[in-house]
Amino acid sequence: MERGTNKQPKLKIRKGDTVKVIAGNYRSTPDKINSGKVLEVILEKSRVIVEGINMVTKHQKPSAGKPEGGIKKTEASIHISNVVLLDPATGKPTKVGRKLNEKGKLQRFARKTGKFIEIVK
Repeated sequence: MERGTNKQPKLKIRKGDTVKVIAGNYRSTPDKINSGKVLEVILEKSRVIVEGINMVTKHQKPSAGKPEGGIKKTEASIHISNVVLLDPATGKPTKVGRKLNEKGKLQRFARKTGKFIEIVK
């Protein structure tokens, strides 16, 4: 009997987490913020969309469905390796691990403080 393999990688960052950008043009400019909340995780491409980071402008043509056209600013995705999770307890960057909690389930924890990271819905 063959063992099944999981096609998608186990990502340590989830929707709702607060992350800090550690690489790319979005962190070097001092007037921009370099941390925010994760709005969406794209598993297939290992990318995340972070609130207020990597803003792009899109030109929208007026149509029957959306009569107001114009220029819209939206967030574009960045690679998940360019962000690090901020510890909810201290607000500092931390690595993420997984271990069993009191109920016997695997849960994420902050490696710096050792505290479990609560699941945000």
